[in-house]
Amino acid sequence: MLTGIRQKVMVQSGGVIQVQSSELPIGAEVEVIVLLDTPAGEGRSLVSFIGAAQGSFANPTEADQFIRQHRDEWES
Repeated sequence: MLTGIRQKVMVQSGGVIQVQSSELPIGAEVEVIVLLDTPAGEGRSLVSFIGAAQGSFANPTEADQFIRQHRDEWES
């Protein structure tokens, strides 16, 4: 069974973080996941994802070429 401990900590110089809890048994193997809270407005806009995924087309011309190529293959 997994048990979670959630703490907010400050990043120290050199990117060091420290987690302390009396719930952590000495010698136990644990997995640490760090989630960085970024302020709203930072990061990529939704528009930047258009055409970026595998199988997506950056513009209508690329989509049209893909369709024409497959149509030609089916007809031959």
